[in-house]
Amino acid sequence: MSQVGYLVLAISILVALLAVFIVSFILYVRQPVPKGCENIKINDENCSSCNHKECKFYKGEGE
Repeated sequence: MSQVGYLVLAISILVALLAVFIVSFILYVRQPVPKGCENIKINDENCSSCNHKECKFYKGEGE
């Protein structure tokens, strides 16, 4: 296969991966929230014993 063929193949693979990403992201955003998870709030009892810094509810020392 010539270099042009490889270039076309690489571009088509990138376009296909981008299309899969966009479609999956749109489907993710449109997905409804599961029942029971609509009004999740911070639970101070559980959060005070947790130090998982990647959690969006994390309250570090001094906050």
